[in-house]
Amino acid sequence: MAKKTTTSKRVVKVEAYGVAHISSTINNVIVALTNKKGQVISWSSAGKCGFRGSKKNTPYAAQMAAEDASKTAFDAGLR
Repeated sequence: MAKKTTTSKRVVKVEAYGVAHISSTINNVIVALTNKKGQVISWSSAGKCGFRGSKKNTPYAAQMAAEDASKTAFDAGLR
């Protein structure tokens, strides 16, 4: 029987400041918060927040996605 290999989770260095990358397409809004090197600390999208169909590309859905990404990044140490 072969040994199972375990993969470790990639560790990203979280700095005090970060960069917000926002991708708004016809169908969805994606928000990614990264450190200065461009490594993703947290991300969220309107679809991940529970919006479906044409409601995904609304300003309210973008606001909820940004709040979700910022809460996760704040818990990780981004200020």
